[in-house]
Amino acid sequence: MKIFQQNKSELKGLKEKPFKLEKDIQKIVENNLGQVSGYQLIKSEFTIKNNRIDTLAFDEENRSFVILEYKRDRNYSVVDQGVSYLNLMLEYKADFIVEYNESQKNNLKRNEVDWSQSKVIFVAPSFTDFQRQSSNFKDLPIELWEIKCFENEIIVINPVKKSQSAPSIKQVQTKEASTIGKVVEEIKVYTEEDHLAGKSEEIIELYETYKHAILNLATDIELFPKKLYIAFKKDKNLADIHVQQKGLKIWINMHKGDLDDPKNITNDVSRKGHWGNGDYEVTVSDTQNLEYIMSLIKQVIG
Repeated sequence: MKIFQQNKSELKGLKEKPFKLEKDIQKIVENNLGQVSGYQLIKSEFTIKNNRIDTLAFDEENRSFVILEYKRDRNYSVVDQGVSYLNLMLEYKADFIVEYNESQKNNLKRNEVDWSQSKVIFVAPSFTDFQRQSSNFKDLPIELWEIKCFENEIIVINPVKKSQSAPSIKQVQTKEASTIGKVVEEIKVYTEEDHLAGKSEEIIELYETYKHAILNLATDIELFPKKLYIAFKKDKNLADIHVQQKGLKIWINMHKGDLDDPKNITNDVSRKGHWGNGDYEVTVSDTQNLEYIMSLIKQVIG
C-alpha cells in the first residue's frame, strides 16, 4: 500500500515506520478501540487458565465478546491460535462475564450474550499468503486486520476481506478441521446467502436493488451480514435490512426527531423493541419510494 501526501499538485510518498514492539500496536488499537471498531474495551492483558489474551472487547451491536491479538512478525498460525481462544471462551463463559461485570460495573447475564457471534481478530503490519489463505473460510470467525504506521503519524488500518468464493471450513476433512468444526457448531458467521435462503427471486431482486442503491450513496460503504439483519456501514451503521418473505424491513440509524421525512413513510420505533439500529423503520415491497428512501439514508451520512 502506497500512501501519499498532496502538496499543491504534487504527490509525496510517505515512508512506512515499522512498529518496534507489539505493545505499540496494542496501545494504538486499545486507546482508539471505539473509533476503530465500535467495540467496547473490557480488559487489556486478560489472563484466563494460564492463557493471556491481549485485548478482550465487547461488541454491543451483536452482544458478543471479541478477542484481539497483536503480532509484529509473521511466524505464527492464525487459525491454531484463533480456534484455541474461541474454544477457551466457549468453555469458560462465566469467566468472561465476570470480567465484563467487574470492569464495567454492570450485571451482564449469560443469556444476554450471543456466544454464536464470538470472534477473534489478529492485528499485524502484514500477513503471509498462507495466513490469508488458511483463514479464508466464510464460516470461520477469525479476522485479519493490517495496521501500518507512516511518517507524519499517519495510521492505516485495513481489514483483510475474505474472498467472495471463500469455501466452508466444513468442506475440509482434516484432523485440524475436525477440531475447528466443534467451534463452528457453536459460532456462526453469517452471510448474505443465509438471509436470502428460501426467499423468492422477486424478493432477492428487490434486496439487490436496495443494496446497490445504498452502496452507491458513497464509495466507502460496506455491508456486514449479522444474525438478524444485514448492516450497511460507513464508520457507523447507516441502515440495516431484514429480508422478509414478502418484502424488506429497513431501519435508518437516526435518533427520534432527527430525520427529515416530509412524506412521513417511516415509523417511529424508538419505544418498541426492534432489531436494527436507529429509531426509524420502513417496510417496502417494491421500488416505488427507492430514491426517496435513499435520500433519508443519506441524511445519516451528513
